Amino acid sequence: MSIVVDVSDTYQDDNIYERIKKAAQDGDIERLYKMVAEDHYILKHYEKLPFCETPLHVAAEKGHTHFAMEVMTLKPSLALKLNPSGFSPMHLALLNNHIRMARGFIAIDSSLVSVRGRGGITPLHHVARLGDAELLGEMLCAFPSSVDDLTIKCETAVHIAVKNHRFEAFRVLFGWVKRSNREEVLDWKDEDGNTVLHIAALTNQPEVMKLLRGSVKSKAKNNDNKTAKDILQTHQSHLSPKPISSSLIQIAKERLVYGTTTTTLAKYLSTKPSFLEKLSSVLGLTNLNKTRQTSPNSDDSRSVILVVAVLIVTATYQANLSPPGGFWQEDSKRGDRDDHLAGQMTMTFYEAIFFYIPNGIAFFLSLYVIMILTVGLPMWKVLYGSIAALGIANFAMLNITFPTSHTEHRPGGVILNVFLYTYPAITAIIVFAPFAVFFLNKWRRRRVDFPARYFTSPHELS
Repeated sequence: MSIVVDVSDTYQDDNIYERIKKAAQDGDIERLYKMVAEDHYILKHYEKLPFCETPLHVAAEKGHTHFAMEVMTLKPSLALKLNPSGFSPMHLALLNNHIRMARGFIAIDSSLVSVRGRGGITPLHHVARLGDAELLGEMLCAFPSSVDDLTIKCETAVHIAVKNHRFEAFRVLFGWVKRSNREEVLDWKDEDGNTVLHIAALTNQPEVMKLLRGSVKSKAKNNDNKTAKDILQTHQSHLSPKPISSSLIQIAKERLVYGTTTTTLAKYLSTKPSFLEKLSSVLGLTNLNKTRQTSPNSDDSRSVILVVAVLIVTATYQANLSPPGGFWQEDSKRGDRDDHLAGQMTMTFYEAIFFYIPNGIAFFLSLYVIMILTVGLPMWKVLYGSIAALGIANFAMLNITFPTSHTEHRPGGVILNVFLYTYPAITAIIVFAPFAVFFLNKWRRRRVDFPARYFTSPHELS
């Protein structure tokens, strides 16, 4: 069997992989498809190699956007491959300033923003170092969790932007973490124990410190046991006498002096749990202070519990809307055995008590579980408001429809009032307890000087 080669194509080589490399260098899409027709497994060959320079790497380095998009369409997995130098095609596109190609990669697969390359550097880290604020914002919107990525030096994109004096890039990152409720990223430390505030003090960036004040732990210490305030005092004599800069540094310094005190992680863990922590554990509120490491099984269990709780709440609330026996359609007449008003339940007082106490217990416990599992999720504050409104509406309905009696041989208004007015008190506790503990845990985490992201609540996204 012989292979016919078009001798007019002077770029072809006997080795098909050399030929496809040459096609990538030239950006020749027609030759790419000719070779794919010749060998259907030509691109699959690169998947077998742990580190290799694929046609996608070559096209990314040369800036042939359309060729690269064709290769990604045919074999998307090649975009995740690292070449022997530790770079993905996305890294190469950015290193060679092929911004349009980088945007094309993001459009096809947004997760490429977090591909870890040499030094653990992701494309987001690289763009933060370059200072391209527009592309940085696009990457954050395309893949929000990329802001959590760390290099091998434990640096976030925020660290990198500040270290490289990329103020506009820092402002984009700062605005992002504020809007996405991810301020704890600003307190993460690099391998030297420096937070973003430490770095801003070390590199004399008062404008960064001005933005950070009130959003970070001002008393956090690095591996040299120094706070940002200590660094400012050490380097104050070496600063250039610029009136504006000096005033900004003074403002930052004053805010640091009055900052809240912090404790080390070891001291925090070595102390006995406080009464509130013990109470939180008893009430099942420890869910609000989980670590970030959660398994898929725990998420599945959480979803199952939430579904069951919602079903119970629905059933018990429906029972309030349609109680056994229904409602009276008209007021009682003089001489009737039972005194009642239209719209009240047909059950007797004792029957209503016997029915609504266990029904209320099931309703409140399930409502409590829903509050615990939803706190911190997106729009959780709106959900809180709706649940509180549900409780108030349920109380109003019982207050109107609960059976009463004006005869002497039936229980008086005292028992009825105790039963009815306990309801809003329990509703307030159900709503307030998880809400208060959530913010208490958030405040407690801010007081602990921890090195990275171990105390970040997985549901703290609002």
